[in-house]
Amino acid sequence: MPDVVFSVDQSRSMRDQAVPGHNRWHPDIPPAATVRPGDEFRMECREWTDGQIRNDDSANDVRDVDLDRCHMLSGPVAVEGAEPGDLLVVDILDLGPVPQEQGEVAGQGWGYTGIFSRANGGGFLTDRFPDAYKAVWDFHGQKATSRHVPGVEFTGITHPGLFGTAPSHDLLARWNARERALIATDPDRVPPLALPPLEDGVLAGALSGEAAAEVGRTGARTVPPRENGGNHDIKNLSRGARVFYPVHRPGGLLSGGDLHFSQGDGEITFCGAIEMGGFIDLRVDLIKGGMETYGVTTNPVFMPGDTEPRHTEFVSFIGISVDHDSDTNHYNDATLAYRNACLNAIAYLEKFGYSPEQAYLLLGAAPIEGRVSGVVDIPNACCSLYLPTAIFDFDIRPSASGPRWADRGSCATAS
Repeated sequence: MPDVVFSVDQSRSMRDQAVPGHNRWHPDIPPAATVRPGDEFRMECREWTDGQIRNDDSANDVRDVDLDRCHMLSGPVAVEGAEPGDLLVVDILDLGPVPQEQGEVAGQGWGYTGIFSRANGGGFLTDRFPDAYKAVWDFHGQKATSRHVPGVEFTGITHPGLFGTAPSHDLLARWNARERALIATDPDRVPPLALPPLEDGVLAGALSGEAAAEVGRTGARTVPPRENGGNHDIKNLSRGARVFYPVHRPGGLLSGGDLHFSQGDGEITFCGAIEMGGFIDLRVDLIKGGMETYGVTTNPVFMPGDTEPRHTEFVSFIGISVDHDSDTNHYNDATLAYRNACLNAIAYLEKFGYSPEQAYLLLGAAPIEGRVSGVVDIPNACCSLYLPTAIFDFDIRPSASGPRWADRGSCATAS
């Protein structure tokens, strides 16, 4: 096993670790460990909400989750010799859930998918699904099943939802300025258009007192992806993947977490993956001056891993950029088109006995494939959603005999 450079006691909050992690992006958060180019090492990761979600049949915990505390990131890890302008090369060697002996925490044999309430984060389809719901998934080796979404079993493409390097002071200021400008276009929107810096709930690694408070006042929230990497939620960043991260600060200062047992393209429920705590093994190297050499100046580049499950048959759903509720055409809106593809898939799965909420949770957790199929045939963008048929224990293909309806129970709901 590689040396553990960031360890986590899964029975404790990230705040109570011997070396705490952090939940904001800020250039002044000091490294928790230092490695050299070519080193292989392990980082242990806390589940992203710091253990707020339980293995039960109520979604009250999802409804009431405190997002000010999220995400709980392990690190930063400094890489010797990394300087601004370099590319930090990160190989994902292995990753997995919390070992069975480490207590009843997400990742220890189970994980969860949540539909966040509109008032607390929302999701891709929050206008249709404004309330909180949850599905708990049990792990069987590499496969997952759920008492809340019966009739399906699939192999997870285990991956980190969030990894990135520290921003420079200038880059951080640009993030804050442009996101505040976005919020100002509709300041009363629920959920908000972006999340500005917030002092409440901040965790800043080894910093405390006024230094930690400054991270709260100016540090970037970890919810979106940005130029440093961040919360990409790309399911193919799995074992065997190689990521090239821009370096903005000396040492690079690599941090991450938000491990997923599985996820569909888009992570459409916001907490749409199967969330878990666990470990990730990495190898790092440097390409000196690589940002300019390869033109990687705004976002990371990656080479996908080759260990994902291979599906050969799908039922695929198409969406176009039309608001069917108001019968309004939108010009080449790929977001709206993918939204419609998701809604079409949900309506289809309802015919087999799933509730809309169960179908929504399934599309977030299972390895669906989302594709931008066409953005040139004006006025309608076309997106598609590929749902593997093999994950079901019944036939979901259209046929003259009609859908096989069955009572599929229910997901966990909020009271």
